[in-house]
Amino acid sequence: MDAELCQMDKVYLSDLVNYQKACNQRNKLLKEIPKKKEMKETLFLWNEQLIKYGRPVINRRRQFIREMNEVIQDIHSHISGEKETLFLKYEPNTEESFFSEALIKAEERDLYQQYTTVGPHRDDVSFLINDIDIRRYGSQGQQRTSALSLKLAEIALMKKNTGDTPVLLLDDVLSELDSQRQNLLLDQIHDIQTIITCTGLDEFIRNRFPLDRVFFVKEGQVRLMENDAYQA
Repeated sequence: MDAELCQMDKVYLSDLVNYQKACNQRNKLLKEIPKKKEMKETLFLWNEQLIKYGRPVINRRRQFIREMNEVIQDIHSHISGEKETLFLKYEPNTEESFFSEALIKAEERDLYQQYTTVGPHRDDVSFLINDIDIRRYGSQGQQRTSALSLKLAEIALMKKNTGDTPVLLLDDVLSELDSQRQNLLLDQIHDIQTIITCTGLDEFIRNRFPLDRVFFVKEGQVRLMENDAYQA
């Protein structure tokens, strides 16, 4: 999420970098306070920095997940053959409106553990298929399909916000998908510049997926295959 947002939104990038710097400085201070008790009085200064930059980070992440859900559901529904509905759920460690109170409440715990225990650096995202959290209960195929849907949704958002279409990199993408999902995935990426690593071309040939160039790697040597070698 951060990698995508930082490419699309320079303000978010600035807020995130400043938040991370403030969090690191606060953590250093929490480690110093047991040795220098008087430094505890400066803790509020770093709290203010965390709140200043953390609140817009939380807000922008929530907006991003909302935008992702607008595009990812159709993508995943198509790849799964209309069998599944994927929903992303943003799980902030604390809401922006309660961030200040959460820091104050966690102060003694932070001093004991010597690091910042609340804030957007502890956020998470749930992936729900038909209301089931697939991080815990999803099959390997569902998890793989959801990851692919996420990448395709990120490309759609990047194109919408920047006008640029990123290159899609996929590693051994078809090995854990059934033949139907393979067909549906390849249909989704036919107009996206894609670099795919795999151990064989059978699935691509069988699905009549157009291949522009194929490089064969063996024993550390790379060679370009001729068209008739893989289009037969």
